[in-house]
Amino acid sequence: MQVYLRRIGYDLSDLDRLNVLHVAGTKGKGSTCAFSASILSQYQKSHGVPRRIGLFTSPHLIAVRERIRINGDPVSEDIFARYFFEVWDKLGDAEEKEGHKVVDQRLGLPMPPRPVYSRYLTLMSYHVFLQEGIDVAVYETGIGGEFDATNIVEHPIASGISTLGIDHVFALGGTVEKIAWHKAGIMKTGSAAFTIEQVPEAAKVLQDRSKEKGVSLKVLDIDPRLKGVIVRPDALFQKKNASLGIALAETALRKLDPNFTSGSSVLSKEFVDGIEQVIWRGRCEVKAEGPIFWHVDGAHTVDSLKMSTRWFAGECAKRTGPKALIFNQQGRDEAVHFLEGMVSTLKAQGQGSFENVVFCTNVTYAATGYKRDFVNYQYDPVAIKALTAQRAFAEKWSLLDPSAKVTVVPTIEDAINHVRDLGQTSLGEGETVQAFITGSLHLVGGALGILEGADTL
Repeated sequence: MQVYLRRIGYDLSDLDRLNVLHVAGTKGKGSTCAFSASILSQYQKSHGVPRRIGLFTSPHLIAVRERIRINGDPVSEDIFARYFFEVWDKLGDAEEKEGHKVVDQRLGLPMPPRPVYSRYLTLMSYHVFLQEGIDVAVYETGIGGEFDATNIVEHPIASGISTLGIDHVFALGGTVEKIAWHKAGIMKTGSAAFTIEQVPEAAKVLQDRSKEKGVSLKVLDIDPRLKGVIVRPDALFQKKNASLGIALAETALRKLDPNFTSGSSVLSKEFVDGIEQVIWRGRCEVKAEGPIFWHVDGAHTVDSLKMSTRWFAGECAKRTGPKALIFNQQGRDEAVHFLEGMVSTLKAQGQGSFENVVFCTNVTYAATGYKRDFVNYQYDPVAIKALTAQRAFAEKWSLLDPSAKVTVVPTIEDAINHVRDLGQTSLGEGETVQAFITGSLHLVGGALGILEGADTL
């Protein structure tokens, strides 16, 4: 990434102008970023500082522009296109002058003249934020941390590590210790570092790596100042994310505003509003549509799916009616083993089981296929067309719960229409269909796009 950055005209030191808050983790890193950015936005409204706030996250839900936000909004199509092709042309010019060979300086591996999709967007975000005069940027890592494309920032204001667990084992390793090692890579000497309560194995690795780097890693409890603050959902995991977001935002404001003082016993109005008014789509959302309540929450690990199912069960306790599940997790063979935790968690919460279960691909529409922003060439198109993963999910679910009516359909639109049809069947008085859409964020984004008829979120 350093070579690519130089080829588009920047030195690593230029990134220091962005005053980066850098966040890694297995679960909650996106929510933590959203909390920090929301707090900074509320402070900006009252004090005019920071002047411009950047937010870089992944993946996008509906439009790729959502990954690069300025003052809370995705960059416009015109701005996205302009900076996309500026980076494209700069890399092309550099290739002509310097040759096509690019070597990753950290890994010693040959790289293409232009980086792959996710790395290209990361590179482009640096260009956008530097050109647009961003004075604080919140960055979510993609996968891991140590070798992530976002981890070329040498002097972040602060780094934060959210809850760690098992995920992306193909790249990070199959133990929480190996994963923690990668995530800890974002901590930098001379910069503040925060984390929250972790399992002991992960906690030890984080502390060991912080000592190696000469970093004082602060482990945060749930911020007592959150008492009385409305955190959605009202769950322990989200209060941990909010606490981490508060610590990161406070650290940034101490540098950016000499007049800033953090409340020792109570949060200021800007911080309360930032927590209570945060918008982070596709996570713990409830949408009413006639006789159906859609519960939408992206979750892609065993632990996060259990957590998500607990949230859904809590929402179901408020209403009566049949439950329906729409699920997909494409391109991950281990995902078939995620299902058992959902079945057991729903039962453990006293909410019985799903009467209807629908497995679909991440293909958006029945007639036209993928929305353009969702095309993913990493997945086997033959397996998608054959519904290979979906049939495996269906077989597993039928073993776990033989009473469930399990359906496999080719698209997200088909899955939603299937559940909508359930809403037209005879429901008891006061009953509504409790629909739960979870798994891949690509599924969640496609579903929200269909439910809302939106081009971006």
